[in-house]
Amino acid sequence: MSAASKSFLKWVLGMSNGFSHATEIRVRYAETDAMQVVYHGNYLVYFENARTEMLRAMGLPYSEVERLGLYIVVVEAHAHYKKPAYYDDLLQVNAILSELPSVKLRIDYEITRKATAELLVTGYTVHTFFNKSTNRPARPLKEFIDVVQKYFH
Repeated sequence: MSAASKSFLKWVLGMSNGFSHATEIRVRYAETDAMQVVYHGNYLVYFENARTEMLRAMGLPYSEVERLGLYIVVVEAHAHYKKPAYYDDLLQVNAILSELPSVKLRIDYEITRKATAELLVTGYTVHTFFNKSTNRPARPLKEFIDVVQKYFH
């Protein structure tokens, strides 16, 4: 079982703190190759979409984070491809925040084919915070931590 699967399972069973959010994505023709298989780089775009929607569901849309004076910058991305997704598949992308962020923020992902619940891709991204004014690394602001901390007890 992948780290993302373990994190998601712990969260669902209530054995861990954190937040998980599911986003549905329909595979568009432009995201596939000649065999109608999703091009591997598009999974990172799916991760970004799920991450954006997860933050929005937590009450922290990116626009609000930027208004607070922060950028959330990707410093690492990993994807483990298990099975392909195809044109017109309806995918469910779970974004999982299982650790309270400090200097870094890690988000795990699981992509499944909605119709069959087949696990297609797992992965994670690691982010750091940048101060918009100085363009230098920064700790997340109190307003950010206050919102996220509600999901950790």
